[in-house]
Amino acid sequence: MKPIPLLLALTLVSTGALAEDNKVSLSLSNHRFTPEEIHVKANTPSTVTLTNQDDQVEEFDSSMLRIEKIVAAHSTGTMRWRPLAPGRYKFMGEFHSETAQGIVVAE
Repeated sequence: MKPIPLLLALTLVSTGALAEDNKVSLSLSNHRFTPEEIHVKANTPSTVTLTNQDDQVEEFDSSMLRIEKIVAAHSTGTMRWRPLAPGRYKFMGEFHSETAQGIVVAE
């Protein structure tokens, strides 16, 4: 195998491995996120799984992250996030914003 394709293959494998390591699970119950604060590795793509245990649909919404994801009642949705710079990012449940609130910490 030539050096350039090998280097490219190794880069793709290592990038995929980093994204796999940066997984976070989040649940919604009684219109509240658990945990309310999640941590992800900064400057690395993340995969966030949201399980909606409520009887109503909810929309994960964050203007700071520029992400919206609707998750039906009693179902699970997966979000693949771009790499985040170090910092704190607010998110909420669009349909129950008075109680469904949280923070993402990228560090």
